[in-house]
Amino acid sequence: QLVESGGGLVQHGGSLRLSCAASRFTLDGLAIGWFRQAPGKEREGVSCISSSGDSTYYRDSVKGRFTISRDSAKNTVYLQMNSLKPEDTAIYYCKALGSCPGVPSGSWGQGTQVTVSS
Repeated sequence: QLVESGGGLVQHGGSLRLSCAASRFTLDGLAIGWFRQAPGKEREGVSCISSSGDSTYYRDSVKGRFTISRDSAKNTVYLQMNSLKPEDTAIYYCKALGSCPGVPSGSWGQGTQVTVSS
C-alpha cells in the first residue's frame, strides 16, 4: 500500500510538497499517479509519472504550478505544488498505475488533506 503525506493548510499562493511512499515494495518499475477529490466532487487525476521517470502528465489546471518527481533511493514519489489556489483544496491520493497516464484500480489509501485558504 502507498502512503501519502505532506498535506496541510496553506494560504493562496503558497506551496506544499506531497510524498507518496511504499514500505513493503519498491516503486521502481511502477508508474505512479496523483489524484484528488474535493468535497462534493468526483475524484480526478492530477499528475502522473512513468516508471522510468521520463514521461509525466499534468491536468491543465495544474500545469506550470505542480511538478511530479520520483526518488528511487528514497522509494518515494513527490508532488511539488506551488502557487496554490483555493480550488486545489482536496484530499490527495497516490496510486500505482499500469502506465502514465493510466486508470487507477483497487482500493484507495487515506490520502492527505490539502486546504488552501483565500
